[in-house]
Amino acid sequence: MNFSSVFARTAALIGQEALHTLQNKTVAVLGLGGVGGMCAEMVARSGVGTVILMDHDTVSLSNLNRQNFALTSTLGMSKTDAAVLRLKDAAPFCRLVPVESFYSAETRDVLFDLHPDFVIDAIDTVSAKLDLLAACRERRIPSIMCLGTGNRLDPSAFRIGTIEETAGCGCGLARVMRRECKKRGFSDVPVVYSTEMPRVVVTDTEHGRHSPASISFCPPVAGCLLASFAVQTLCKTE
Repeated sequence: MNFSSVFARTAALIGQEALHTLQNKTVAVLGLGGVGGMCAEMVARSGVGTVILMDHDTVSLSNLNRQNFALTSTLGMSKTDAAVLRLKDAAPFCRLVPVESFYSAETRDVLFDLHPDFVIDAIDTVSAKLDLLAACRERRIPSIMCLGTGNRLDPSAFRIGTIEETAGCGCGLARVMRRECKKRGFSDVPVVYSTEMPRVVVTDTEHGRHSPASISFCPPVAGCLLASFAVQTLCKTE
C-alpha cells in the first residue's frame, strides 16, 4: 500500500500541492457523535496528516442508529478508542491523536497544546462552544461549529453559513449562540445549520427528559459539510 495509490483520486480533484498541504496539517474534531464521528472520518480520508479526536463519552446502544463509530463490537468502548479502531483501518496514513476528555475552559490547554491548524466544533454545550470559539479567535485558528441536527428529517436542508444567517431556522441552539456571539462581538462565525424547522420533540421516558430525536441520514450530512469546509479552508490558506 502506498500513499500515491490511496489518494490518486483526491489528488486528481484538488491537485498534488493541496494534498501535500493537507498532509502537513492538524485538524481537531471535538465531539464524536453522529455529526463529529462522520466529520472525523471524512477529514481523515481527505488526506489530512493529523486528526485530534476529543470526546469523553462511551458508545451506547442508542448510538447505533446514526453514529459511524458505534457498532455492536464497540459497545461500551470509549468513543475515542472506537474512532481510532475504525480510522486506523480507513485512513492508514493519518496520525490519530485521541484525547479522552470533554472540552471546557479547564481542558482548553490540552487541546491547544497539540497545535491544531483548524478546529471543528461538534459539541453540544453552549458554554463549551463559546469558550472554544473565543479561544480559537484569540489564537487566530480557523474553526467552524455545528448547530442543532436533531428532530430533522431532510438532509438536503443542511447549509454552511454564518451565525447571523441562522435567524428564523427554528434551532434553539442557534438562537442562543446568535445572542451570545453578539454579546461578545463575534461576527461572521462559520456554522453548519439546517433550514428545516425541527419536528416535535418526544419525551425520553427512560431518562424522564426531552432528548433530540435523530435518524441515520441527517447528522452525518452535517459532519460531511464540516469536513468540507475545514479541508477547503486549509487548502486556500496556503
